[in-house]
Amino acid sequence: MGDEAQAVAHNRTLLIKQFDLPSAPKYLEQVHSNICLQATSAECVGDAVVTQDKGVVCAVMTADCLPIFACDALGAQVGVAHAGWKGMVNGVIESFVDQFESSDLLVHFGPAISQAAFEVGEEAYQQFIDKDAKLNQAFITKGDKYQLDIYQAAMIVLDGLGVKSISGGDECTYTQQDKYFSYRRDGANSGRMINLIYLK
Repeated sequence: MGDEAQAVAHNRTLLIKQFDLPSAPKYLEQVHSNICLQATSAECVGDAVVTQDKGVVCAVMTADCLPIFACDALGAQVGVAHAGWKGMVNGVIESFVDQFESSDLLVHFGPAISQAAFEVGEEAYQQFIDKDAKLNQAFITKGDKYQLDIYQAAMIVLDGLGVKSISGGDECTYTQQDKYFSYRRDGANSGRMINLIYLK
């Protein structure tokens, strides 16, 4: 928001050239929802996207929220989800996994904010507990606040869905300033990482 449309279009063209992408990524209007779209859908409002079509690039943008990449064990379907705390409470992970025809998935966590840097209030904590009491394990208390391990929370949700093969989860967008953008660190002027996945 607030970026010059011409600059955005230019950078997106550079991205395609830099990584020799087979097609322009499908960009979403991300709203912290539980909506997962097929990449071929005309709809663009949502927080996860999947495809079975070769050469179709799925994308989400993040700057502290957790990007979750997934593919089925046969390599026939891939997707990526934008899982911030609100989206996680709203069920984006469940909707994302549900879009896969197989439950035998390989999942990788992209870079997100670490627990030490991610402080939330009582209201956010309670929404997680109301969703699943097991999510209490993803929090530590700090005075009247809570620190959320968004990686662990996602693992708890995925475990409940039967997903066991998970990698990643050891980066921090907030503290690793030389590598990542962070909305919490840089505010409204923060850039965004684009997380891409596609079938060759």
